[in-house]
Amino acid sequence: MSVELYDVVIIGGGPAGLATAYLCHKHGLSYLVLESGKAVFQGIANTYPQGKLVYPSKPKDAPEPFLIEELRPPDKPVTVESYLQYIQHFVQHENLNIRTEVAFEDIRDERDGLVVVTDKGLFKGRKVVLAFGSSIPRELSVYGDAKMVAKNVEDPSKFVGLKTLVIGGGNTAADVVIAILKAKREMHDTQPVYWAHKSEKFDVNKETAQRLGEEILLGGNIRLLPGATPRIGEVDNEGVDRLVIRINEFKQADNIDLYHALSFPMQNVIACIGSQGPVPIFDKLGIQTISCTAGVCKVAKEGDRLVLLTADFETTRKGVYVMGGAISPSYMKICEGAIQEEKHPNLIYTAINDAYHVVQGIRQKLGKA
Repeated sequence: MSVELYDVVIIGGGPAGLATAYLCHKHGLSYLVLESGKAVFQGIANTYPQGKLVYPSKPKDAPEPFLIEELRPPDKPVTVESYLQYIQHFVQHENLNIRTEVAFEDIRDERDGLVVVTDKGLFKGRKVVLAFGSSIPRELSVYGDAKMVAKNVEDPSKFVGLKTLVIGGGNTAADVVIAILKAKREMHDTQPVYWAHKSEKFDVNKETAQRLGEEILLGGNIRLLPGATPRIGEVDNEGVDRLVIRINEFKQADNIDLYHALSFPMQNVIACIGSQGPVPIFDKLGIQTISCTAGVCKVAKEGDRLVLLTADFETTRKGVYVMGGAISPSYMKICEGAIQEEKHPNLIYTAINDAYHVVQGIRQKLGKA
């Protein structure tokens, strides 16, 4: 059975993928977007708590404006729900070619193009754009067979009446805490939200800290657990998966240490411990990465592996491009015969402008510029 050949197959329906699709549509390139979620921008919908504001954030040193004005967030910050609604209307108005609930698996080379392997079949493109973002959750490593069942909060109300544990010390964890505190308060639930972080200091921005403070003043019941560490997954006598988190440790002279710990049902635990880059996917696809060494990288940490890209974001695998959150916070750029680290903030602005440069490069290579 023959497979339809597109000029571009786009993996991921976030800001970078949608911007690529729109520009292909605008410039007459045949294309298809494959999104693993139920709708475009599913990654943002999953990671932005209810009511979080979306800003047209742009790095101070960025030389370019938003290169696709149609997808630029409004100047006046709006809730994520409003922005997602606008995006859905935009997709419908432009009649963009998108297939949802398709899980990407692999890419195979063929004589006349690249075959994208998915759980829903094969799709062929002259070029393939990887725009699947950076929101690949880190695993919470604990002993035992119990695993985390949530990485974010979709419905804060389901935690009403439950003692809830949120793990993580950044803005994402704080946003989740705020959402659950609000839901509990509105339902007159006095059960606390426990907020644990392995460090002694929680690190949130000023705006998030202000919203958290306001929620606490309104009656939000929060218990902070700085320096707390998830230690073990266990199953209790009733067969319920639980997480044990150590909150204090007392070293003893006889080497038999004492510690205090709390135990929570896994279903009441939300781990907001960040995301990991898609290096395993790059390895599987044969895309070259370079390990950072001391003195070479200023953004990434020593030992981090950064993908190697051309100026128009093509990888070392011919015809395969990668952009957006998948290459943040930096990547290795081939520039005039040299290789140097390129800073790459994980912003809607960056993803949209990446798409502009990618499509410009693809149009030139396909002779359609």
